[in-house]
Amino acid sequence: MDLLQAKKIMGKNLIGPDELGLISSQLGIKDPSKVKTRIPKINFSETQLKKSRKDYILILGVPKNKKGQWLTLNILRSHFGLDPKKSEPCFYNQDWYLKEKFAAKTHLEFQWYLVRKKVITQTRGKDPQAIQKSLNSNESLPSAILSIFTFFAYYFHTKGEILWKYDFIWCLDKDKNGDRIYTGRYEDPKKINKNGFNIHRHLSIRPCYGAVTQVL
Repeated sequence: MDLLQAKKIMGKNLIGPDELGLISSQLGIKDPSKVKTRIPKINFSETQLKKSRKDYILILGVPKNKKGQWLTLNILRSHFGLDPKKSEPCFYNQDWYLKEKFAAKTHLEFQWYLVRKKVITQTRGKDPQAIQKSLNSNESLPSAILSIFTFFAYYFHTKGEILWKYDFIWCLDKDKNGDRIYTGRYEDPKKINKNGFNIHRHLSIRPCYGAVTQVL
């Protein structure tokens, strides 16, 4: 798929090398259009993009920051900070995940990703394993780092639009205990918690969990 053709199809829902170049300072990355590495081909068909043009974002993944470090969740956390009074967008103030592999080591590949913009209504309130089993063979849950990179890139690209503003989204990653990661909900609809991109884990039921009874 030709990049120019993809831009015509996707419109503002495409964040490629030129778009990332304009917001590279905000994201803390090098301008991809000025990097010597050749921009990868778009690995989605014209038919797929036409089906996805309204509901998805076509985004070029960036694996490293401007210092040459792997662009992990933790690196982005350090870049954007945790205090909405100082700067937004930012991360919600949590530190439980800092030593987890998905936060400390996982990064994007230098390739194109196609990410849905809104939560699928039919998946609300459903178990993530059931959701994963219901997906087509060419579908997957996003990684936590992909959800985060897409969130911040889209915010700056659109000059302030917030993805998954009040929603949490399931991710592909699990923590060291096998608990599913979910991210999102930048704003608390009840206005109790401060603004910030959330990273949480959904506790899986394991054999060590159980009940005891009492006799009445």
